[in-house]
Order: sequence, then structure tokens, then C-alpha cells
Amino acid sequence: MLRLGAMAVAAHALPDLRAQRRPVETTRSGHLSAFPLSAVRLLDGPFKQSADVNEKYLDSLQTDRLLHSFRLTSGITSTATPYGGWEIPTGELRGHFSGGHFLSAVAFASSGSGNTDLRRKGEAMVAGLVACQKANGNGYLSAYSTDLFERLAIGKPVWAPFYTYHKIMAGLVDMYVQTGNEDALKAAEGMSDWVVTYFADMGDEQRQRILRTEYGGMNEVLVNLYSLTGKERHLRFACKFEQPTFLDPLAARRDELQGLHANTSIPKIIGAARMYEVTGDRRYRDIAEYFLDDVLTARTYVIGNTSDDEHWKTPAGSLKGSLSLKNAECCVAYNLMKLERHLYQWTGEARWMDAYERTLFNARLGTQNAQGLKQYFFPLAAGYWRSYGSAEDSFWCCTGTGAEDFAKFGDSIYFHSADTVYVNQFIASELTWQEKGLSLRQDTRFPESPEVRLTVGVKVPQEHSIAIRIPSWAGADGSVAVNGKRLEAFAEPGSYLVLRRTWHPDDTITLQLPMTLREETLPGTTDTVAALYGPLVLAATMGDGPVAGPTKIITGRATAPEGLAAPAALPAVKGGPPGDWLRPVQGSAAHFQSAADGAAVMPLYQIRDQKYSVYWQHT
Repeated sequence: MLRLGAMAVAAHALPDLRAQRRPVETTRSGHLSAFPLSAVRLLDGPFKQSADVNEKYLDSLQTDRLLHSFRLTSGITSTATPYGGWEIPTGELRGHFSGGHFLSAVAFASSGSGNTDLRRKGEAMVAGLVACQKANGNGYLSAYSTDLFERLAIGKPVWAPFYTYHKIMAGLVDMYVQTGNEDALKAAEGMSDWVVTYFADMGDEQRQRILRTEYGGMNEVLVNLYSLTGKERHLRFACKFEQPTFLDPLAARRDELQGLHANTSIPKIIGAARMYEVTGDRRYRDIAEYFLDDVLTARTYVIGNTSDDEHWKTPAGSLKGSLSLKNAECCVAYNLMKLERHLYQWTGEARWMDAYERTLFNARLGTQNAQGLKQYFFPLAAGYWRSYGSAEDSFWCCTGTGAEDFAKFGDSIYFHSADTVYVNQFIASELTWQEKGLSLRQDTRFPESPEVRLTVGVKVPQEHSIAIRIPSWAGADGSVAVNGKRLEAFAEPGSYLVLRRTWHPDDTITLQLPMTLREETLPGTTDTVAALYGPLVLAATMGDGPVAGPTKIITGRATAPEGLAAPAALPAVKGGPPGDWLRPVQGSAAHFQSAADGAAVMPLYQIRDQKYSVYWQHT
């Protein structure tokens, strides 16, 4: 018997840690959980292709070179050639990628795709880092000496010591959670113990002054350590990385974000989210929910990302005049998506997965080139192009978060409650719910095709619910069929279609999600618009951009090409919806032609070397 309906789920959070290695989690909420990465395998399509490219890039990096600065800092001889960019041996952020993001990325890849070569590299890195920590003798582990922390303590200029420290701790924790590496967990705990010593004789005023310097997700990783080990000291010191001057206005539902650095801010909210999950303190949840809702509605561009030259420069609700070469730092998208996952697990609301999808398809997919190189900024002014960091002489923060994101595309496709599978992203993949003896295979060419086919795998008939997100953008003619028979009922866009029945081997669900053209106005304007087709942001091509050279591949510490001309004027269109000024290209899914000038218009994620514009000007 089949029972179905639209569903608003009263669900709550479980943390982003794998249950089999989570002895302590005192979250006050219920049952909506992520599957472990090892339960999901990507199938052929744009996401698997991108993940494969990312893994090939990660595999090109050599552990001895990654460990070079760690070894020298610990008094261990190294003759390896160091990497450059932000990892240069004199750089004040060295170690953030080599001992941090790299570890997280290979941990995700080894779990998410079963890549044993990357797992071995991760294990070799952990062994090398543990040897450095042992040589230090006090729990400290970094690619630079404690001198940087001493400068931080007395107020001398320094880049961001705790930011890098967090990345290393998080990489170790990810190696433990994803691969079970016990040495990695012990090393992370040793690093935490050193932090306790660092703050031991420090007053609140000095500590708060220190926290004015970017510190990444120190609060989040300490909560994660508490969750994994049950040791209260980790939770106590997570609280030491809280800033009342930042959190209090948000708790009072006030946007005082103008002028702040976006990617410094969002990890603090992720830390607050984790604090809610382990303490049940509703204030933390209120902060996280207000912040994310505010940023998404008042400060975010159509691509699902935010910031201009890394900051929030304009008042809430107005992005007028902010389109530039340096919009939408890619790390910000990474952290927004992490926060969206938390809020989704608390509420079960489809809107958070709608937002996740928007960012995933438009601000993440496409930000890596064919060699695995990553973007830093995402230009939204007209006439610019994608540029990337170099393979061995950049290692930006966005190199690292990009390597992580492209290694864990499988982490938000499916979620579950006690006996319900939630299908949230339409990505070719296969889920194995080992505890239930259930598998779900998703075959789709989405977004090139509106059809999604789910095939149920069970050894014996089982009764379960399968809840499928019906996106807010879904057209009026959406439909669902079970075993080829179309059902009369559907669900409203922005909700869930819940199918409950006894499932048999090879039962199928076929979903049609028609896409339509629509526009969104740039906040704070009435005449600057973007065009979307389903979840896809469309871009107008504006001629060829560079395919090589310093304006395409950036080396060193710089994060954007230098010496470029001013942006071009936005393409002009006469009033009316996009259907009036965009003509479909027959035989090319989601491709259009501008009625005004004949320019090719395509999904933004497919833009490679072209100059482009994401926004149009109504005339």
C-alpha cells in the first residue's frame, strides 16, 4: 500500500560526526541524520567527474613536501622542496593547507570514494605530524613556531595563528572520524591541551583582544573533540572562543555585519550551532538561525554566495554597487553550506536544502578547472572570467576548502530519520543504508534533464518512507510515478513528497521536475536582474577570456589577477521577464540566446574560459 503527502518535518540536529565513533553527543534534539560519506557513492555525472579531478590533484601532492615546514619547526631535518604560495616557509599561514585542508580532503575522499591511495597519503601525513608533535614535547603542532602566538598575545601584528591551528586540528579530527585513525585523534587532543596552557594565565580582556584576529573554527573543532571523547575540558575551552561583541547583536536579531570579514564570521556561527547541538542552549540556535536567514535574504548574490573583497561592505538588504572582480570568496560558500546542513537537520525544512542546492550548483560546481585548480573570488561584475590558483605556488584558503568540498559531494544528497530516507539533492549516486538493508540508486542527468529515477534495493520487502524534496523552483507540471504508474498526488514546491509503502526489490520512483525561466533582482535595486532556469543561474557570454598567463593562473600570495581594466557595462535588456529576452537553443539543455544581441547564454557552472555577466540591466 502506498501512502503519500507533502511533509513539513519536525526534525532536529545530529552533528556532522559519524555515529559509530561518537560516544558522547548530548544534543537536545531528535532524529534527522546525515549518512556517513562511506554510505554514498557518486555515479557518472558532473559531480563525480569533478571529484575525480580533485582526487587526481590531491594525489599529485607529495607528503614530504607537505611536511617540510612542520619538520623544520620541530627540529627534524627535511631536504624536501617546500611548496609555495601561502605555504612558503616564511609565510605566516603555512601549514593551513599542508597539515589541515589536505588531511580533511583525503579523509573525505578515502571515505566517500574508497580511494585507498589517498587514505595511505593521509595516514603518512598523520604519522609525520605525530612525529613532529612528539619532538615538540608539549602538544603543540604547527608549521611555524610559537613565536606567532606570542606576538598575538602581546598585540603585535600577525596574520592568523589560530586560524591555521584550527585547520590542522580539523584535519586530524576528520582523519579519525572518516578513517578511524586513533593517532590523529590523540594528536588533536594534544593540540587542544596546548591551547589550555596558552590561555591559562590570560584574563578575559586579553583573550577577547586576541579573538579580534581571525581564528577559524576553533570553537567548532573543540566541540567536536568533546563530542568524540566526552572530555569536558574541550567544551569549556570551546567557550573561550566566543565573542559577545559579535554574538550578542545576533542574539538580539540585529544585523551589525557591515564592515566585517565574511569568512571570519561564518565559522563562529558554525561553532554556535555545534554548541546548541551539545548543550541544548536555545540562544545558540537562535543566533545561528537569525544569522543564516539574514545573510541569505539580505546579503547574498544570486549564486548563493556573499561578500565583496572578502567583506560585507553594504547595509543589509542592499547590494547595489557591489558587483566587482572580487565578489563571493569561495571559502564563504563552503561555510554557508556547512551551516545550512546544521539548520536543515534541526528543522527538516526544505528551504535550507534549496539554499544548499543554489550554492552547490552555482558557487561550487565549476570553480575547479580540468587540472584541479580552484578559484578564490567569483567575479560578478560584467566582462571578467574565472581565474585559478596554481598547482604548487598558491595554496589559498579557497584551495583548501575547494579540495574538501569536491571530496565530499556525497554528504548532503541523502539524510534519514528512524525509517525515512530524505532525497535532497539530485545527483547521480547510490546510497547504502547498511543498518536497514536498504539501498537507493539515483540515476539522473540532472540538471541537463528534469528526470530523476530512484531504484530501491532490498533483499526482502520492507516498509519505509522515501521523502523527496520538491524544490521551490519546480514548475507546475511536476509528477511522480512508482513502478511506471503515475500518481495523481504531488507536493507543493518547497516541501517534501513522502512515499510510504512496502518496497520490493527493484521498485522504481520516477520524478519529473520541470524547470522554467525566472529572474531575481539584485537586492537594493529595481533594474539589475539575474536569470535562472530551475536551480541554475544563467550567464551571458561576452567573448573569449584568457586561457593561460597570470590573469588566468595566479601564483604567489595574490588571490586575484592584477592590472585588469574596469568592468564592462551589464548587458542591457528591455523590460519583461526572461522569457521575453532569452530564446531557447534547440538541442542544448538550459542554453539560450539573447534576443537583444545574440549572445550565448548558458548555465554559469559551464562557463570555462569565456568572459561573462551574471546580471543584466533592465532599460
